Amino acid sequence: MKSYDLATVVSELACFDLALLVQVFPDRRQAIRLQLSRWVKQGKVIHLRRGMYTLPDHARKIRLDAAVLAQHLCRPSYLSGLWALGFHDMIPERVVVHTSVTTRLPARFENAFGAYEYRHVKQEAFFGYDQVAYGDSTILVARPEKALLDHWHLSSGEWTRDRLSEMRYQNNEKVDRRRLQEYAARYQRPRLNRAVARWLELEQANDEAGVTL
Repeated sequence: MKSYDLATVVSELACFDLALLVQVFPDRRQAIRLQLSRWVKQGKVIHLRRGMYTLPDHARKIRLDAAVLAQHLCRPSYLSGLWALGFHDMIPERVVVHTSVTTRLPARFENAFGAYEYRHVKQEAFFGYDQVAYGDSTILVARPEKALLDHWHLSSGEWTRDRLSEMRYQNNEKVDRRRLQEYAARYQRPRLNRAVARWLELEQANDEAGVTL
């Protein structure tokens, strides 16, 4: 397997894995793995996670964004939690870690594009996301209601009124309150239902006071 042959096969892909190369090239699996390791050290290939790689920008024909990469590194998955809340401009902080939800085992790793965290949910909680435009590509990202619920669900401890207020949520008009309740019911988690009830109470109080949460 030569670097020219590799570029011919994968230059139009966001990323590629070892399994693909084993199918395409006649070389033995171990030989391909060793060659990839050499090219990573030489800067000809970028290692993303175990068994997954991409080409450097100058050798790749498509632009690769950190958020776009998130859905390729673990499938099925969609961006959610704090990252999605930041994407929807519902929290004031800039979120560095690309948090995603998956039905697979949880994982966390870093590469040249950024930091990635994948949180596990059961199949019945894997819903509530859209494919949206992002730069030159698209990403799978939780709707505002689902981003809130995933964050509350996957964070330990009780979501008290004080804790919810400390999050300094903003632009809460983006949240459909009926949808929030309907989505929460699908988790079948009392702790999450309590968080929703308290959030709605705070929202109601803020509506009456004419301020945002």
